Amino acid sequence: MSATLVQEGLAAGRGAYRRLARRRLALLATLALLLLTSLVADLALGPARYAYAEVVRALLGLEVPQAVSVVVWEIRLPVALMAVVVGASLSVAGAQMQTVLNNPLASPFTLGISAAAGFGAALGFVLGVSLLPSGWSAWTIPANAFVSAMGCALLIHLLSRRRGMGTETIVLLGIALVFTFNAALAALEFIASEQALAAVVFWTMGSLGRTTWPKLGIAAAVLVLIWPLFARQAWALTALRLGEQKAASFGIQVGKLRLQTILLVSALASITVAFVGTIGFIGLVGPHIARMLVGEDQRFFLPASALAGALVLSAASVLSKAIIPGLILPIGVVTALVGVPFFFSLILSTRNRSW
Repeated sequence: MSATLVQEGLAAGRGAYRRLARRRLALLATLALLLLTSLVADLALGPARYAYAEVVRALLGLEVPQAVSVVVWEIRLPVALMAVVVGASLSVAGAQMQTVLNNPLASPFTLGISAAAGFGAALGFVLGVSLLPSGWSAWTIPANAFVSAMGCALLIHLLSRRRGMGTETIVLLGIALVFTFNAALAALEFIASEQALAAVVFWTMGSLGRTTWPKLGIAAAVLVLIWPLFARQAWALTALRLGEQKAASFGIQVGKLRLQTILLVSALASITVAFVGTIGFIGLVGPHIARMLVGEDQRFFLPASALAGALVLSAASVLSKAIIPGLILPIGVVTALVGVPFFFSLILSTRNRSW
């Protein structure tokens, strides 16, 4: 009788898990459908507005006016897809940073990556410093931003190897680097010419307007290459949410896993920030939305974070065109305006729950 009860209990548990998995897959499909809808809306809006059906016909290669096809494919599609790729990248980076640092407010920007990228870009705008040969001048600003951001990540990596360096200390170190790079950026802005100052300010606001197909390809390639590395560690990262001691009891090398994740997150965030400038709150809001929908299981949490971040930034791109007709606002401004109240609501709604 007891064996029968055990088998019935196991069968009930498996059935409950299958229902939970189907529910999570349905939520992922819903996020994907909403993202596709937002992408079409992003392509339809702009100084010249097109009907959604016309945009879909252009994407499918059906007969549309030549002007519509050129605008959709050559001008708007790279920008719209960059919003999807950057949103997914920043959200995945924020999700994994929150996981390994066990901090709900952690994101790539917590470790000073964004501030370092801004300082590197300002070196190019203000002082003309280039880390590339003269023939590659078109890539000077992204290269400077990327190298500076990765340099910040490597510095944190080296310092974190010191004995006794815990997650709280790593976060505090990142905050110190944020203030350091912001102070250096302010000094460059003080000595900058009016033209260089305007360029720095616009870059630090975050904008998708400088997107090209090659830049989109690089950002997408980095996401595609790093994604399997996170997916392969899905079980270990899920176990880490149970606590460091519990994860270690499962045979997980917590310190090694944390450092590997931080370096991958830094690379993922650095390349996106280098191309589009500073875009905040995506790495904070996206993972929280995913966590509320599918929980902590990385098999669902990772794709949900990517879809949620892509959806938020794509919707922000739509809002940047719709708020003031005929004018496209910097997307970093829109994400801040939308993200601040939303994130306040997240903090207030979770204040009585343990992280």
